[in-house]
Amino acid sequence: MTDGLRVEIDGPVATLTLDRPDALNALTVPVKIALREALGSVARDRSVRAVILTGAGRAFCAGQDLAERDQPDAAPLDVEVRERYNPIIRALRSMGQPVIAAVNGVAAGAGASLALACDLRIAAEEARFVLAFGRIGLVPDSGATWFLPRIVGTAKAAELAMVGDPVDAAEALRIGLVSRVVAGTELMTEARTLADRLAAGAPLALSLTKEALQRSLTIDLDQALEGEAKLQGIAGASADHVEGLAAFREKRPPRFTGS
Repeated sequence: MTDGLRVEIDGPVATLTLDRPDALNALTVPVKIALREALGSVARDRSVRAVILTGAGRAFCAGQDLAERDQPDAAPLDVEVRERYNPIIRALRSMGQPVIAAVNGVAAGAGASLALACDLRIAAEEARFVLAFGRIGLVPDSGATWFLPRIVGTAKAAELAMVGDPVDAAEALRIGLVSRVVAGTELMTEARTLADRLAAGAPLALSLTKEALQRSLTIDLDQALEGEAKLQGIAGASADHVEGLAAFREKRPPRFTGS
């Protein structure tokens, strides 16, 4: 554990746990620095094929630690967003491994943004999402205004961002904010099972799929079709594709290496 963040690597899965439970895992500068560095380290580790991001205790992440903002040396908000938050969001989106947000409790403010930036989101029954920036006179940040319309549509995104009412786990599932809801006691088991399934896949193909899905949000159909063709060319020339075909023919599980 370092600076309120616990990093555990177990086989092909890395679990990053925000670990300030008494503060609902609110984000301080040291935690943000540690999280950014951990994401970079995990991204470079070829043995890690899937990542889980979660929180300790009863919260996923309550967002910015507001007590820190009261300190006389606190950076201006625009600087804090650019230098601390945005690099974390970019790291989550640019790393080749799929990232699962295991939302164990409240995900508020920038904590909700962290979950939105992950590739998959599963929630405990007691989880809640709150985009309450407006209640303290602020604008949703850390990618929230970009992710929300793409995940839940423009009308619902406007309601979540402007009204700021909490969204419970059942509603989050209904509107597509999460892909599944499980009992809190089963959350990490479910997250690990999903991570293991992803880790058993072809790393290069998963990374290229992540790239294609993200790129599709800002291009037209013809560009997407051409992009898929290019990525398929890369995947088709890989050793993992050869192995996948061989495993299919031999009726055995594939042994992907990421090459």
